[in-house]
Amino acid sequence: MPHNEIETLARELLSAYQTCGMVAVLPSARPGFDLNTAYEVEKKLKQFREVEGHRAVGRKVGYANKAVWRVLKLETLVWAHMYDDTVHYADRNSATLAVAHPRSLKIEPEIVFGLKQPITGAASDATSALASADWLALGFEIIDCPFPEWKFQPSDFVASFGLHAALVVGEKIPVRPDILVNLLDQLSAFKLRISKGGEAIERGDLAGPGSGKSSVRGAEFVEEGSGKNCLKSPALCLAELATAIARRFPSNPLTAGEIVSSGTLTAGHPAAGGDLWTAEVEGLPLPPLTLRLT
Repeated sequence: MPHNEIETLARELLSAYQTCGMVAVLPSARPGFDLNTAYEVEKKLKQFREVEGHRAVGRKVGYANKAVWRVLKLETLVWAHMYDDTVHYADRNSATLAVAHPRSLKIEPEIVFGLKQPITGAASDATSALASADWLALGFEIIDCPFPEWKFQPSDFVASFGLHAALVVGEKIPVRPDILVNLLDQLSAFKLRISKGGEAIERGDLAGPGSGKSSVRGAEFVEEGSGKNCLKSPALCLAELATAIARRFPSNPLTAGEIVSSGTLTAGHPAAGGDLWTAEVEGLPLPPLTLRLT
């Protein structure tokens, strides 16, 4: 796809992002568009956002499930940037988020990493990737789709901000050298439960980090997930992302200060204003996270 067509497509996708409009013709249905082109579009979108005064603060992962790679002809996971106006931090593990003019929101619970040093090279492993993290946290990612009926290809995902609308990050726990080995085991074995609705209760009624007790009463169970759903571990997902980026963009690796949302631990679930969502973890020292959408 010629450069001028890449810029035209990027402007179309940016307009859909800004106005919550729909994109009737998938990028992947257009002549000359492939995954390589999609990353060129994503790069152009990042430039446009920076001109608007926004800063890329990290990257989000898509297709962190090897079972779908062969079907979709993927060699690895895909990613897109997140920005300073889309990443938010919960106050005492509770947050309220307004999404202006949503199209069709879904919510995904994820493990989020904050990096203290770059992850470079094309052979990163889970141990070295996790050792590069300053902290990890439980998070909720909100995704929104500009394509009708949520039908798209991985290249469309990349070129449309990775469907990223917002990320809410819960309490951070430091990744210290003395807990690294134990944390690697925990990240592959932990369980996560998400629930919807109920009545919010005061922080003082909560138990400490990792207690597994909910921050709402009367919530309806939605789904149980596991760290194994992200390439068998979010740490492995972080390593795979670092390797994939290093191969495609060796001059732009994951670097210190970046935030990585490492892929959903459950299916994405439809979400709307008025919802109250809770994520609880068993097997990791992370407290429950609640999010109200308005």
